[in-house]
Order: sequence, then C-alpha cells, then structure tokens
Amino acid sequence: MYGVKQIEHPKTLDQALILLDENPGIVPYAGGTDILVKMRADNMQGVHLMALHKLEELFLIRDADDGIHIGPMVTYANLAKNSLIEQKLPLLKTAALAMGGPQVQNLATIGGNICNGATSADGAAPLMSLDAKLILRSRHKERIVPITEFYIGPGRVALKDDELLVDILIPPIPEKAYANKYIKFATRKAMDIAILGCAATISLNRDESIKKATLAYCTAGPTPVRCPMAEERLIGEKDLSEELLEEVADLAAESCKPRTSWRASKEYRLNLIRQLAKRAISECYDEARSSL
Repeated sequence: MYGVKQIEHPKTLDQALILLDENPGIVPYAGGTDILVKMRADNMQGVHLMALHKLEELFLIRDADDGIHIGPMVTYANLAKNSLIEQKLPLLKTAALAMGGPQVQNLATIGGNICNGATSADGAAPLMSLDAKLILRSRHKERIVPITEFYIGPGRVALKDDELLVDILIPPIPEKAYANKYIKFATRKAMDIAILGCAATISLNRDESIKKATLAYCTAGPTPVRCPMAEERLIGEKDLSEELLEEVADLAAESCKPRTSWRASKEYRLNLIRQLAKRAISECYDEARSSL
C-alpha cells in the first residue's frame, strides 16, 4: 500500500550518518506517526526509508552544566513522565500530554515533531520560548541552529539532506523567580490539532520586575513564531496592569500572521493570540513571583 522500496535499520548514529551521506533521497523517520500520513497522501512510491529506533544515544534526557539535553528520539509519553521535565520544564509536559492520544504519544518523538515542520507542532512553541538550540550533525560536521531560525517556511526546516537532529539543548533554567507555561486551545480536550498554542516564560529580578520574558505560538502563522516586540515591552515591568497586558497582546498580534482555515478564521485566531498572551504572561508572572 505504501510502496516502500527498502528500510534501513542502523544500530549506531555513525552508521545512520553514513547511510544518509551515501544514499541521496533516503528518508529518516522516528516514530512514524507523521510520515505514514504523508505516504498515504503523497506519491512516495519506491521510497527508501531509514528507521532511527535503534539509536540509543538519541533517547536520553539529562541535566548538564550547559543546560538540559533532550534526545530527539524521546517520545512524548516519556517526556511527560520524566521527573526533570516535570520539575523544570512543566510546559513541555503540558505540550506532551496535549499531543494526540496515548497511542500517538507512545510513538511520536519530539525530534520528529520538530523536523516535520508543521506550524501546529505542539513541541515547537514551548521550545521556542525556551531559547532551545538544535544540534544538527552530518557525517563530516556538526552545527548548532537556534530553533527560532530552524523553520524557514510552511513545512520546511533548515535540515540538510545529509543531516540528523541529534540533540535539543535548552539553556540552564533559573532555580527561583522563574516560570514557564504552555496553553493549547483546541476544539476538543484531547486528540486534536491546536487552533492555537501559546508558550511563555518569565524570569524576575529581586524587586519583582521582569528580567526576561518570552512568548511564542504555534498555528499563528505559516511557521511557529516568537514575539520579540511583546517580550521587550515587558522588561523592567512589575505592575502587570490591564493596560500593559493589552499593549503586550497587541504587540504579540503584530508578530503573528494567522490564516483562516476550516478550524478557525483569521479573526478568531487573532483574538486568541491576544487573550492567550495575557493569560500566559499573567500566570507565569504570578508563579515566578511566588517562588522569589
């Protein structure tokens, strides 16, 4: 039914990178939840696949001096139940539990979700708000790409044909006066693609003023998006008045380019962008202040 020509099963990362280098057109896949849909919808007769499920070095989650490392083969189910993620990155746990149902969560990987390039990817906005960096490796070299530069168009990412995503690095998370949050708005509570997803982080100074803020969205444009103007407006503020939040919401909307689809109109998404910005920022600020 799918017209698969051949499937490779490399046992090490080096073997996988050699296969990529020596077989132009080979298609790597992780959990397979996205590629199976593509194979049914598109003409991929004679496709040459490479499964990544034996690459144990890509399944790790660890805390290090340079930040938190998340292997791209970590499934959303494992992400949701990991104690380090629950403690320091609860927004990723929320995103993981919002990703489809249990069957999908047990197969879908965070790396596959990112590399698929979909603007609706639940992992994209949280990782953008966390200033995540993606380590991309080929047979001959390695490079680091901020996730904010990874999405280059609808369904397109800055991953070369001979590269694999081998690590996701999140800079060190403050121990206190910090909070992060992901809010997904969908028609159903589970097993639904986001009409809009909003991720935010807040870090405070000792006087309760905002030291750093980030705000990111999925399904708010042709690619996942960060909102630098809204973030900059919050720096130094410690009175989150309704007027300030309205201004931040307006700036967030300026950074986004939502479209009308069968799920929601452009106008409806613009309203959601504004409302979720206010809610996410307010909740992050209150939580960060409570941990001072």
